[in-house]
Amino acid sequence: MTRARAEVGDLVEDADGHRTIVTDIKQGTTWVLRPASGGTTPRWETDDPDALHVLETRADRLNREKSA
Repeated sequence: MTRARAEVGDLVEDADGHRTIVTDIKQGTTWVLRPASGGTTPRWETDDPDALHVLETRADRLNREKSA
């Protein structure tokens, strides 16, 4: 599945190879990220959404977890 940009709730890999979850998109210009696992306190931002590679959409992840 390919989309133009990551959306809120998607599991993505950032440019540094970190697996992250998109938690917010501020005014369509800044993507807020948090670790995919572990604590949710550390957050960082990117203004380069093209550097985010979608590994699993939120919808796909929820469907997988529901059927597990």
